[in-house]
Amino acid sequence: MQSALSSSQGLAQNTPRAFTDSLSGRIVLAIGAAVFVALCARISVPLPFTPVPLTLQNFAVLLVGLALGPAAGFAAMALYLAEGAVGMPVFNPHGAGGMLQLFGATGGFLLSYPFAAASAGWAVRSLRAGSLYVRSAIACMLATLVIFTFGTIWFSQFLHLGVTAVWNMAISPFLPGEIVKIAAAAGIYSSLSRWHRA
Repeated sequence: MQSALSSSQGLAQNTPRAFTDSLSGRIVLAIGAAVFVALCARISVPLPFTPVPLTLQNFAVLLVGLALGPAAGFAAMALYLAEGAVGMPVFNPHGAGGMLQLFGATGGFLLSYPFAAASAGWAVRSLRAGSLYVRSAIACMLATLVIFTFGTIWFSQFLHLGVTAVWNMAISPFLPGEIVKIAAAAGIYSSLSRWHRA
């Protein structure tokens, strides 16, 4: 009786790990992550001086990368882009949608998402010094740097803009919000991780 009880307890403890390690579990997580980013994309505010909107997409990408890790995070964001490319309404609602939005002026930000999620997932698992929150925040900063590097280079080339115009239209107005997103994603991930270990 005791051995049967111990066996059932062990199975219950290993079930979440078994789910995330299975192919079907990974597919479910990737789909769920893509849906989460799509929902956050709906929270979007257009700005009159730039085609780049204020949106929660970046926050979602950071959290997905932290939670799923580099490989699954990359796959989830690749799935998200594929959904948008075939015309599903997953991108922010102020763009043209589909391929036109994916390869439009703000397409570099979208195309950066798989790499940003992978960067966040890799960094938070590779860093050793500091608390989990600090490691998560550093990972989010790295991922945000990836997003802005991809996004602004694409933006400047697409619209033939100089450094000053790109700074004013695609970087400086968004920095305060990105700081909040980084803090929020790191806080949520570190809190959930501590709760899961408890």
